[in-house]
Parts: sequence; C-alpha cells; structure tokens
Amino acid sequence: MSLIKRYLAPLALSSMVLAMPTTYAQNITIKVIGQPLATGNIQKNREQPFFEQLAAKTGLPITVEYKPMDTLGIKDTEQLRVMKTGLFDLVSLRFSQNSRDEPSLIGLDLVGGSPDYATSRKAADAWSPVLDARLQKQFGIKLLGHWPFGPQMLFCKKPITQLSDVKGMKVRVTDQIMAKFLESLGATPVPMGFSDVHQALSLGVVDCAVTGPSSANSASWTEIVTHQLPLGFQMGFNGYAISLKTWTRLKPDQQVKLQAAFTELTNDIWKYSEELYQDALRCNEGKDPCTTGKKFKVITSPVSPADIKLVGSVVDRLSFPAWAPVCDKTNPTCSADWKKAVGPILGVK
Repeated sequence: MSLIKRYLAPLALSSMVLAMPTTYAQNITIKVIGQPLATGNIQKNREQPFFEQLAAKTGLPITVEYKPMDTLGIKDTEQLRVMKTGLFDLVSLRFSQNSRDEPSLIGLDLVGGSPDYATSRKAADAWSPVLDARLQKQFGIKLLGHWPFGPQMLFCKKPITQLSDVKGMKVRVTDQIMAKFLESLGATPVPMGFSDVHQALSLGVVDCAVTGPSSANSASWTEIVTHQLPLGFQMGFNGYAISLKTWTRLKPDQQVKLQAAFTELTNDIWKYSEELYQDALRCNEGKDPCTTGKKFKVITSPVSPADIKLVGSVVDRLSFPAWAPVCDKTNPTCSADWKKAVGPILGVK
C-alpha cells in the first residue's frame, strides 16, 4: 500500500463514522411541562418523582428537565399550542382545558359519562387510540397514557343541598360541555383556569367551582367554600404526550421501555386517584382518617337519587348532542368514531 493510501484509509473510515447518524448514541434532553403545583398530591407524590427518576429507572439515554406548568408562566389552556411549537418535548396534558383546540379530548370525559372509576376506565381506554391518532395528526404528539384526578364535583360558598340550588349562581367550569350542563340548571358558567379560582371565590367572582376534592383541598378552596356536593360530573382527565420528533429519536426497544414506564405510572395514578378521592372528602369535612390533606370544616351535602339519575341521563340527552357537532366540525368522523368505540360502554346508540 502506498504511503498516501495508508494515510487516506483511516481518514476515509473516520469520515464514514462521522457521517453515520449519531442520534441514538447521544443523550437526549426531554423538556417536560408538568401539572400545576397547586393541583396537589398527584403532581407532588406521583408525577414529579416519576420524571426525576425516569432516566435511572429505564436506563434510557435521556436527561429530563421537568417544570410544573405554573412555574413556567404557561396557561393550562395553551399546552397543545406550546407543544406544536416544539419548545417542549413532553406534556402532562390537561384534557378539558385544551378541548377548545382539540374537541376530541372531551371524548374521554363527557359530562355524565363517568358514574364510577371502572366504567370511566373502560370508556377512556376505548377512546384513547382514536385520540392518539388525532393528536399525532394535528399536533405532532403521541399519547402515552391517561389518568383522572377523580370525580369532578361542586364546591360552593353558599348552601347547596341539591343540583337545582345552583340556579342563579356563577360557577367555574373548564369546558363548554360542562358549561352547557350548568346552564341547563339555571347557573351562569364562568370558564377559568385552575390557578385563578381561589381568588375568584374569595372576591365573589364565582359562587361555586368544579374540581376534585383533593385538588380543592390542596389549593385551599376549602378555606373559602362552605359546602361540597359529592356527585361526580366528570373525571378530570389528564394524560402524557410526547412530541413525535422526540419519540422517533429513540430506537424501537427504547420506545418500548419508555411506553412501559408511562403505562406503569398511569396505572398507579388510577389507583392513587381513587384513594385520594375518599380521603380528601373526609379531610374537607374535618374527619378522620385524613392522611393526604389538611382538615377543614366543609359541609358535605347528601346526594339524592334524583340527582344521580339526572346526571346519568346527561350523556345521551345533552353532553353527546352538544359535543358531537363541535368535534365533527374539525374532524368529520369524530362522533361516529365515538359511537362505535365508546357508545356501547355508556349505552349511547
């Protein structure tokens, strides 16, 4: 071999190595939008520790930069738009709050469609593949899992003994379908982000607000309100979605590991959510055992069979008819897909 060839051969090999894709060998930084700190125990005890330990647990070549949403100055209604810009790689997505940008998010959580955790899980699991395909197409993000905060119920500054008592009251809501339901009861719905509710209740901007009992406790709504009505309208769904750009930077086996980690997390949150719901109801009343929140002196109003029946009739009578044309406007097959996937579970034909 000539002297020139002896020097050129290693250089050529080096050039080939440099020219090969290096994505898989490099560490990937994943910037995460987390749940607001104010939402409480699920964010604090499940979500944040999960992301802090994700790299070590999975062995993936990732560095996770996790920031709760209320420390970023991002509104919970802007998550999909922010993800579409590519500024973040993964989001703890608040479904109802982002439903104006993507109405199919409400398909997991129509008002009246979650009489219990088991039924809610079946309906959500049935709809999630359709939702995942939609999010990938419209926003370039892949759904990794979903979970509920738990039954979303009324908290009021005024006495409330039955649903009809909200007539004439101003009630904080998170989506248009809930707004239509409350309007049908004679209330005035007020769309509002979670972080603004405490002040709005204090100043009398709203008389009541809808959330789960654990979130109400964590955000100290329960130091202002006097009554809670433990009748769930929705489940307060959230989920995790990763940008397709970040997802495709992982090898197939790495994708499997990441998906498995999120499946384990969301399964755990489903169980934890139900535990928190029961404990928070007791904490809000000032009863024992109270292990996950602070004790307050909120009055729990009994739920009447008539109100249970009323909420149970809402999906077929109001929620689906109100949601279907909104979702079909942006996705023509939306309501038909929902009827096929979720309708049999909730008895909607």
